[in-house]
Amino acid sequence: MLIFAHRGASGVAPENTLRSIRTALDAEVDGIEIDIHEVDGKLFVIHDRWLHRTTSGQGQIFNYDYQYLRSLDAGDGEVIPTLDEVLALVAGKCTINIELKAVKNLTLLFSCIDDAINTTALLSNDILFSSFNHRLLHAIHQQRSDFAIGALTACYPLEYAKFAEQLNAYSVHLHVDFISEHFVADAHKRGLKVFVYTVDELEDINAMKQLGVDGIFSNYPTKAKSHIAHLNGNGN
Repeated sequence: MLIFAHRGASGVAPENTLRSIRTALDAEVDGIEIDIHEVDGKLFVIHDRWLHRTTSGQGQIFNYDYQYLRSLDAGDGEVIPTLDEVLALVAGKCTINIELKAVKNLTLLFSCIDDAINTTALLSNDILFSSFNHRLLHAIHQQRSDFAIGALTACYPLEYAKFAEQLNAYSVHLHVDFISEHFVADAHKRGLKVFVYTVDELEDINAMKQLGVDGIFSNYPTKAKSHIAHLNGNGN
């Protein structure tokens, strides 16, 4: 079972910052999940469109320019990173799951990714785009089928994972509250990986392993890795 660090190691460092990502890399995770918004012609790594929860700013992120956003404290003196900074840090070390929050310009997105592939150890196979915006995922697949896509849902669909198969997705990402053996079996039958968010409690990790999911997103990747190693008989 793969471990993805949710928003970096957000349980122990400010989420979606270079510090949380370095912490996740130190934990030798299989993947790191981040969130991006497109603002002022740049791709910022931040979860919310409102600034007050994770930064020293107020108001909506779209009302400000690059210079102001970079001046904010994103926790413990960290700045809001840009996607290119994160890619340079993660390149060649693990998978990077980029959740698309508010991205309209796919040319900008692809240019950022391609620049990183050309200048760092990043490979196209290291990239996984995910989103609740399934039309955006469809557009990505139509334009760049070389990138894997992960279809996010926070519900329990009538036809299980069929929606993800229709998107030609690599994976389906389901909330921990809605996962079931029937959904996992259906997704695997369709050739999809099943990744579950957000899994922090040991009892939930046990349940995910028993269900046979392919990976989990955790705010505490070190704890999750240690527990999975214990379950596999490789830990004390």
